[in-house]
Amino acid sequence: MAITLTEAAAERVQSYLTNRGKGLGLRLGLKTSGCSGLAYVLEFVDELQPGDEIFELLGVNIIIDAKSMVYLDGLQVDFVKEGLNEGFKFENPNAQGECGCGESFTV
Repeated sequence: MAITLTEAAAERVQSYLTNRGKGLGLRLGLKTSGCSGLAYVLEFVDELQPGDEIFELLGVNIIIDAKSMVYLDGLQVDFVKEGLNEGFKFENPNAQGECGCGESFTV
């Protein structure tokens, strides 16, 4: 399993966790959504669920559930600022297409 975080993404996640004051890490998962089928889900984790895997990347715990693992292998997560907008950016080698708005993808 190879998931990578850029320095910018790791710093942002660590900042969120510090401001929150608790949490084991950040869950990275998928849900059925959008016009292309799958969308990324990011949420804080306070308790692990059965089947969760923990990856420590640049000092940040990333938690991934078993169902999402196969679709996230090779994923790179970055945090970018473009003008007034900022957010996480996902580079997924498993994605075969994305919807026009960039909110969902197909595998």
